[in-house]
Amino acid sequence: MAATKAVVLGAVVLGTWLGTPDLVQARGESETVGLQSGAVRLSELPPETADTHRRILSGGPFRYPSKDGSVFGNRERHLPRETRGYYREYTVPTAGSRDRGARRIICGGREPTTPDVCFYTQDHYASFRRIAP
Repeated sequence: MAATKAVVLGAVVLGTWLGTPDLVQARGESETVGLQSGAVRLSELPPETADTHRRILSGGPFRYPSKDGSVFGNRERHLPRETRGYYREYTVPTAGSRDRGARRIICGGREPTTPDVCFYTQDHYASFRRIAP
């Protein structure tokens, strides 16, 4: 079992190192929590995701301006390691939710309106899927 985890983790790290972060995993304290493979198209995600993505590329406006566009710290290191400030987070509204909900887009790059890569999480950072360019 431990050898299997090492092989899976090695594949994820290798894929990230090679510049193909299609596999991004969330890690628990002692084992892998969720491994999601392959990139996902915006059309495959909830419709609010495409609207949020369009707003990211145009620089807003955002529903939660004090939070959307803020630096995502990647403290749990579920995404490929980058320098602080590389990743920014944006809320994907959830119909019927009284608060921001759990859905987010995390984009990385030097310029927020031209991100290098974006990821989608539906479970408040427990797992991520790379959004296909």
